[in-house]
Amino acid sequence: MSTPLLSLYRKFTRWPAGHWLFSRAICFKAPYFGTIAPRIVSLEPNRCEVRIADRRRVHNHIGTVHAIALCNLAELAAGVMTDATLPASMRWIPKGMTVEYLKKATGAMHGVATPEVPVVESTSGYELPVTVIVKNDAGEAVFRASIAMWVSPRK
Repeated sequence: MSTPLLSLYRKFTRWPAGHWLFSRAICFKAPYFGTIAPRIVSLEPNRCEVRIADRRRVHNHIGTVHAIALCNLAELAAGVMTDATLPASMRWIPKGMTVEYLKKATGAMHGVATPEVPVVESTSGYELPVTVIVKNDAGEAVFRASIAMWVSPRK
């Protein structure tokens, strides 16, 4: 199975700087994500990995990665993963997010989004919970999000 987004990712990432180009295309489509300058480093059905560099623009007043930058990273990873996983007859929209700040977020951040339940084709809408774990360069979990995606048939 390959969704249009997943096909585009596979096409772009065959080229030099393809991950960068694909990430920029995502930010062009959804401009707010550009505020964290994300890099989508891996995408496959049921899994998306996104990195953000340690830049001043994502810091808060105490020099750690801002809580909203972490939420932005989580929503991006969950959305791209969901889009790359859903059957063509289905669509999605984020419905809510619950977050946990596990420790100070310093340095580059690496988030991985996975669905908590199998993604299925359906004739009615359902809630798809997606977990995103964000780790620092030492591999320590610093943030966890559960994002409720509302999945429904396309009209």
